[in-house]
Amino acid sequence: MRAASSTVYPVYLSLYHQPNSHHACFRPRANHDNTHKCTKSPKILRRSLFSLPASFLLLHTSSSLAVDDTNTPSTLTIDTTITDRIFMDFSVCPSYFRSDRSLGAELSSCPDSEPLGRVVFGLYGRLLPVTTANFKATCTAAAYRGTLVHKLLQGQFFAAGRQGSRHDKGEVEPPSGLVRNSETVNPKAFELRHARPGTLSLCLGQNDDDDDIKLNPNYHNVEFLITTGPGPCPELDGQNIVFGTVLEGMDVITSIATIPTYKPAERIRLFNDFAQLIGDERAQTARAMWDRPLKTVYISDCGELKVTKQSLSPPSLP
Repeated sequence: MRAASSTVYPVYLSLYHQPNSHHACFRPRANHDNTHKCTKSPKILRRSLFSLPASFLLLHTSSSLAVDDTNTPSTLTIDTTITDRIFMDFSVCPSYFRSDRSLGAELSSCPDSEPLGRVVFGLYGRLLPVTTANFKATCTAAAYRGTLVHKLLQGQFFAAGRQGSRHDKGEVEPPSGLVRNSETVNPKAFELRHARPGTLSLCLGQNDDDDDIKLNPNYHNVEFLITTGPGPCPELDGQNIVFGTVLEGMDVITSIATIPTYKPAERIRLFNDFAQLIGDERAQTARAMWDRPLKTVYISDCGELKVTKQSLSPPSLP
């Protein structure tokens, strides 16, 4: 582009036209004798300067006005410093669907619990302080204890923390003192992507809380999801807030991801779509059972692990 532009004279140079001459003259600096000499340009008609191809003028302008975009917001480094560590123990309750199970018995008191293992999460407290603080407060208050993994999309993610007062159904009651999360309406909170397995995200687009609960003035969203892999989940980007990652226990996440789920037949799906179209509320209730694990996976324990030093990389266990 430079070679081409060096042989073409820009339009904005000082030009004048001598009578009876077909050559444009360029006015150089004055000589010592205050005279000017007209230097003939190459045989380019003055009119030809204004008849250059538009594509060339655009390229010449874009090359001269090019700016360095290395400091644009899309390429700036996002602060994913791990400020907090949270653990969750996942288990299976085989007797959850048994007929002799005590009515109203909470999952946290399952008599024949089978442990799956512990998962340790690292939270991005500098990037999302409110989301991180609310999640940590819910864990330290043991509100997630007995929470059911209510949705599992194989090859994508599983979700837990559906809000409600039915503890026997594995629902969560948020503890008092949670801060209203203004980050859910901040575009910068959605910058991180669901690019790899083990991504911890606050459920917004995939939230399963009932509408009457969401309309509560004191509503606090505590439902979360964890991507299971093997690939990224771009369909979750821009709809949910990534605020942490799995530091340890990815094998536990993988084992949960292999559990079979309830898949309705095509005829049932069509009937449900029709029922939802005519406004039948039972359609949404029935749809809540879709993609539910056929094993009762729940959070048997949860809490905080102290971080001795904040780090960009997974810290070592104490």
